[in-house]
Amino acid sequence: MGWVTEVAAVPKTAPQAHTVMISAGHSDTDPGAVARGVTEAEIVLEFRDLLSQALARQGIRHLTDGDAGDNLPLREAVKIAAGADIAIEFHCNAATPAATGTETLSRRSAYPLAGRLCEVTAAVLGIASRGTKPEDAGQHHRLAFVSDGGGIIHELFFLTNAGDLQQYMLHREVLADRLARVIAEHARDDKR
Repeated sequence: MGWVTEVAAVPKTAPQAHTVMISAGHSDTDPGAVARGVTEAEIVLEFRDLLSQALARQGIRHLTDGDAGDNLPLREAVKIAAGADIAIEFHCNAATPAATGTETLSRRSAYPLAGRLCEVTAAVLGIASRGTKPEDAGQHHRLAFVSDGGGIIHELFFLTNAGDLQQYMLHREVLADRLARVIAEHARDDKR
């Protein structure tokens, strides 16, 4: 775990006003959903690392729940999240093969950012936005990232839906770049 930044590509914008932490849900010991030959843990770890690189290109200093290609157990991620102003943990939903879309779980105070994450993810992947929901509304509510860490859980898509997975695989770099822009905007907004 450490601060990640990249000085060479820092755009000239407002200074960062809020601390940022991003987390990959699940791990080697808890792979999460398994479907279509991949695990939720593999998907979200790769995405966290792509997003970390994109945030660095935006000039946003941020914490991760482990070094590139690795993540810490949830109990450690929750501790890191609790110390950040903006904390987002990534997951994939799983249900019937027809279930589709993206959603977030968070406290009401995080709904503005959570809603933007849903809007951008839905637009980039061409899937439905299921919207912002309270932390007890989804299958990952027991993870304590929201209740103990004060963060946002972002369900990127349904791993059990072939179309959702395909859209993610085709557009994951673009998604990381667009979400990094949204997070950077919130991190630089000193009125929040």
